[in-house]
Amino acid sequence: MGPIVDLVADLGEGFGAYSMGDDAALLEVVSSANIACGFHAGDPDIMAATVAECVRRGVSIGAHPSFPDLRGFGRRAMDLTGTEVRNDVLYQFGALNAFAAYHGAPVVHVAPHGRLGNLVATRADYADAVADAAARINPELIVLAQDGELADAAAARGLPVGIVGIADRAYQADGTLVPRSQPGAVIHDQPTIVDRTIRMVCEGVIETVAGTDLPIVADTVLLHGDTPGAVRLARQVRAELERAGVTIAPLTQVLAAKVEAA
Repeated sequence: MGPIVDLVADLGEGFGAYSMGDDAALLEVVSSANIACGFHAGDPDIMAATVAECVRRGVSIGAHPSFPDLRGFGRRAMDLTGTEVRNDVLYQFGALNAFAAYHGAPVVHVAPHGRLGNLVATRADYADAVADAAARINPELIVLAQDGELADAAAARGLPVGIVGIADRAYQADGTLVPRSQPGAVIHDQPTIVDRTIRMVCEGVIETVAGTDLPIVADTVLLHGDTPGAVRLARQVRAELERAGVTIAPLTQVLAAKVEAA
């Protein structure tokens, strides 16, 4: 069997009358969704509509909790304790889970957003907080993370871990993402992004800003929907992956295939 990978996008990231990205178009491409839970974006109406559309289209549902930073879209660091991070994750997961339960679907994974998502890769206290929340919620809840502290903390608790690859973000030599505040942190050239995705999934490497190839495991590829040409790029990425013999499937199937192959 050839490579198998999940495609995930951050969805439901509007608020009130404001919208971001073309969720309807992205839902035609992805197999999983990270849904905003109200702290960086999203509100009850948007969460309800996004969950309902995921269920209708058979897209796997994931919670996308963040720092309580609505004004900054969850991209600013906040001086929170590990306990506060854990409680914020529980609060946000609970909100999304209610909508999922109403529509008869499970929340399959949790994927921290923005600055929280970056920090859980390097801060053990934040990683432990998120992993502890996930383990208490559901021992089968998949934790979506980059290689780092959160992936290790989740695995130590026996939680399934899905490693996320982000082809349109620049990687440093240590495997962390180049901060958005630095030039070149976000890659915009579409052929480059497609090539990076194919290499990441099929060869298990991604080029760093130092020009070196970094070994990477990508159980899922994150497709951003809030950049110019995002939908066209997402469709191209999926088409080229399938042309390369890659099977697109939800996270549960991807991780099951890894276990079977091990």
